Amino acid sequence: MTYRDIIKNLKAGKYEPVYLLHGDESYYIDQITDHIEHHILDESQKAFNLTILYGKDADQKKVIDEARRFPMMSDRQIVILREAQSMKGLTELKSYVENPLESTILVICHKHKKLDGRTAFAKAVKKHALVFESRKPYDNQMPAWINDYLSNMGYKIRDKESALIAEYLGNDLSKVANELDKMAVNLEKGHTITQDDIQDQIGISKDYNVFELQNALASRNYAKTYRIVHYFQSNPRNNPMVMVVATLFSFFSKIYLMHFLRHATDREVQKTLGLGSPYFIKEYRKAAQSYSKNQTERIIHLLKDFDLKSKGVDRVNVTEQALLQEMMYRILSV
Repeated sequence: MTYRDIIKNLKAGKYEPVYLLHGDESYYIDQITDHIEHHILDESQKAFNLTILYGKDADQKKVIDEARRFPMMSDRQIVILREAQSMKGLTELKSYVENPLESTILVICHKHKKLDGRTAFAKAVKKHALVFESRKPYDNQMPAWINDYLSNMGYKIRDKESALIAEYLGNDLSKVANELDKMAVNLEKGHTITQDDIQDQIGISKDYNVFELQNALASRNYAKTYRIVHYFQSNPRNNPMVMVVATLFSFFSKIYLMHFLRHATDREVQKTLGLGSPYFIKEYRKAAQSYSKNQTERIIHLLKDFDLKSKGVDRVNVTEQALLQEMMYRILSV
């Protein structure tokens, strides 16, 4: 069952006696848990029928005792076990999971990692409870996720803008959702989000960002490249060397693959390069014309060296700003 299916059923009043929410992405676990905590019981019912426990403080006996209680002045009670991954006796909840109280909704939040599926407890929850694994999305899935998130809030965004947000904010869904929520507060419903909005509300420059740097390098535009580098040097916190190197490594790795895809369709290119949208395909084709296969190979090796230097390996008395400028010079000189 997907996250949306679970939320849909909860809104329709369809509840399960036990929910096991686990995985390396905390966002969906928090969203499901928050909905159960805040939208099933009214305020007067919560005083006697909402119990929140923490794995590092609770044991299996405490959890089972709370789950076995009958609700007071309500049809059901809710017991939420947060940080279940820290509870030593978690697997001892097997007996309760196999025979839960129908008037209790027990939510087990097992964050940051999957539950070990080899245990008898895991097999019991799989058979008797609703199990949801919250997976962290791949980087190339983030633009589509951002598009979908904003669409559900009533906003529109183009591929370039969603890719820009994804590149700078990464795939931490809680962080991305928080930034999108803050941006949306100041925009009217139905608005198409622009680079100006992203710059004003999130702080990502529309003219000086990694995509504009890639575009400048792809066309071997020396002046534009160094303008962007100068901006990065003046704003190292927002444009750390490690991030710039990683982004360019991914970019030139895709350019290298383009040399084997010169006659492929855009759909084939998108699939092979793992692009979230076809928006940047034209840029990769242009870059493959500016850099030969051999030149691209040399740049990839060069970026590996600068990646190590950016992390302090074989770097003596050289500032990050100077390192960044040298890297651009050597890429453009290949």
